[in-house]
Amino acid sequence: MKLLHHPDRKDIMLTSVLYALSDPVRLQMVAQMHSTGEQPCKDFDVPIAKSTLSQHARTLREAGITHTRTLGTQRLLSLRTDDLNARFPGLLDAVLRGFDLQRREAAADAEPAEPAQP
Repeated sequence: MKLLHHPDRKDIMLTSVLYALSDPVRLQMVAQMHSTGEQPCKDFDVPIAKSTLSQHARTLREAGITHTRTLGTQRLLSLRTDDLNARFPGLLDAVLRGFDLQRREAAADAEPAEPAQP
């Protein structure tokens, strides 16, 4: 079995974390893990092919944002919240708050306007 690289806490770089979080699909994956905890790759609710999802998971892992654990044929992903908070206090929470706000604004914009009252 191939060993997966996970950077040590001290080796997690801000530029790598910000790059990994700059992609909407990866940001959605991080938000989903933040709300549900560890989960298999197949359970992510993203509109992309499985091979593309694997690349996004790799980017998150190599940036130090996630930890990937192998269980049989499954790969389970979890956030490295403690490591990220130790290196960059408040960063993950701020990014996730901004992402949540953006999603709520997009949902509100997508709602049909109420008809005018006569």
